[in-house]
Amino acid sequence: MKHSSGYPGHTPVMIQTFRLTIEYDGTRFSGWQRQADEPTIQGELELVLSRILNQPVILAGSGRTDAGVHARGQVASFCAETDMDPRVLQKGVNSLMKHPIVLTECIQVPDNFHARYSAVSKEYHYHILNTENPCAVGRDYVWHIHTPLDIAVMNQCCALLCGTRDFKSFENTGAPRRSTVRTVFMARVDRQDQGSLVFKICADGFLKNMVRNIMGTLVDAGRHKTTVKGFEAILSAKDRSLAGATAPAKGLFLKQVNYV
Repeated sequence: MKHSSGYPGHTPVMIQTFRLTIEYDGTRFSGWQRQADEPTIQGELELVLSRILNQPVILAGSGRTDAGVHARGQVASFCAETDMDPRVLQKGVNSLMKHPIVLTECIQVPDNFHARYSAVSKEYHYHILNTENPCAVGRDYVWHIHTPLDIAVMNQCCALLCGTRDFKSFENTGAPRRSTVRTVFMARVDRQDQGSLVFKICADGFLKNMVRNIMGTLVDAGRHKTTVKGFEAILSAKDRSLAGATAPAKGLFLKQVNYV
């Protein structure tokens, strides 16, 4: 916590650093990052926070999520001149927010905390409904695939993702990055009730559309359109044209961001 200098005869105002954990339905948003003419998660949150705190608020997000992608545990941080209790701020945001965006946590953190640069890993979940018929309720949160998927084959492919690898084959163009090498700590497909499948992946970072491109390629393997050896060859080739189609955004959730 810092104090602003103020001016003689006045008590300095506290400068607090806040960490927000955010859940949102990304269906009708153009992603996380603020855009001039499109609704975004960052833009809506900044408007409400600025209104409550009576000052401009600029959020630093842990990373971007694309249009249509959801989050259970997105993290953002910001600094503000205020002595407001974080719990009061959280309740205020949730009360005023008119969109499907909720602060599940708001805490004060050290001044050197940064939602993006302090993160050590992120975990994404991708949801598939693997049944003959689609669902009516919840269809904005799953990719419906009516043909049976071979989960064992998909998990053999997942094992190939773990470790430090070059994931260029699963990167879409258009995002600046120094390297396409990332370290994946965990990747697997879990079967849940009533035909629901969840692909879970945790890594130190992700390339543009990396999870959705991996998902599309895993589904090809699950449909026996490619083999485990074929999946390994795609990973090694560093060639996006060899991988599967990009999976729909609606099935993807940012599950959590991990910090030391």
